[in-house]
Amino acid sequence: MDAISCIKGRRSIRKFEDKPVPHEVLESIISTASMAPSWKNSQVTRYIAVEGEAKAKLAGCTTIWPGNGNIINGAPMVVALCAVSKRSGYEKDGSFSTSKGDKWEMFDVGIAAEAFCLAAYEAGLGTVILGLYDDNAPEVLGVPEGQELIALIPIGYPAEAPEAPRRKEVSDLLSYR
Repeated sequence: MDAISCIKGRRSIRKFEDKPVPHEVLESIISTASMAPSWKNSQVTRYIAVEGEAKAKLAGCTTIWPGNGNIINGAPMVVALCAVSKRSGYEKDGSFSTSKGDKWEMFDVGIAAEAFCLAAYEAGLGTVILGLYDDNAPEVLGVPEGQELIALIPIGYPAEAPEAPRRKEVSDLLSYR
C-alpha cells in the first residue's frame, strides 16, 4: 500500500472482530512506528500491550467517558502509549531547549501514535486513539516511574468499515504569508 492510500484509507475503528492480535504482528507494527521522528532522536514513546484481565481492569478506568470502556472491552488488545518524561525538548543538562518546555514530548508521541495506527492499518488492523480515561489508569496499567500515560489505542481486526468523515477544504486549512 502506498503512503497516500494508507493515510486516506485509515479510519478510527471502534468495533472489532473477536480475533486476537498476534504478538509478532504487534511487534512488527511497533518496529515500524519506532521509525517516527522525535526531538533529537530522543525516542520517548513507550508501549504497553494490554490483554485479557488487565484489559478488563483498564476498561473500568473510563468513568469519565464510559463509551471508551465499551470500545476497550470490544477490542482484543489495547496499546497504551507512554512518554519518557523530561527527555523530549530538553538538553543533556536538564534545561529546556525551547519555550515550549515539557510540551514537546506530546508532539513526539503524537507522531509515533499516527505511525503506529498507519502501520496497523497496512497490516489489516484497525485502531482508534483514546484520550479520555480516569486518573487511576496509569496505576492500573503499572506505568513505570518516569513515564506518563498519553493515550490508549484499542487495536484489532475491524468489524466495521466506516465512511470517511467530512473534511475541511484546503482553502480553510491553508494560508500563505
